[in-house]
Amino acid sequence: MLAGAKRCLYEKGYARTTARDIVAASNTNLASIGYHFGSKEALLNEALIQACTEWYEELERALVVELDPTTGAVDRFETVWSRIVELFEQHRSLWIANFEALAQIERAPEVRRILAESQQSVRDAMASWFPDQGAAGDEMPPPEVGALLQAMLMGVMAQWLIDPESAPGGRDLAIGLRRIGTGIGPLRGTPHGG
Repeated sequence: MLAGAKRCLYEKGYARTTARDIVAASNTNLASIGYHFGSKEALLNEALIQACTEWYEELERALVVELDPTTGAVDRFETVWSRIVELFEQHRSLWIANFEALAQIERAPEVRRILAESQQSVRDAMASWFPDQGAAGDEMPPPEVGALLQAMLMGVMAQWLIDPESAPGGRDLAIGLRRIGTGIGPLRGTPHGG
């Protein structure tokens, strides 16, 4: 039943999936939804949690990029973002399910908890591409780096869902980063210099 609900999420979306859709996709009956999950919403929330978990696992696999340590930060940035964009193109239904999960979090605390836990691991994975150059060894950069990269991830993902033809690729993002970086001087008055 859960697999059928997840398939409905990918094909129809959270809001448009009916109990009858789930029954048809899972070859069960309407009563089984109530018996096993209590309601269609509880079943869809569980399917959404599984879909989001798969999305984050897929993203984390994509984020494991072997980068030459001598490669400059902007070139690393371009390589990684090009890989993420490929992931957008290959798994569009997972990205859509993730956005639908965001729309449900006010009414589904369990979905919120799973997303919050996954969010931190994605931030850490993204930040790991850019070790703190001012520290000894390959120390993790300040947490703001991961937060910024994750904010960019959500924005780029939204652009790919809305209009893939004009959405930025890794090179576009690297060019934008370079242009912004040349105009930013040192920041004062914040911890970590940022």
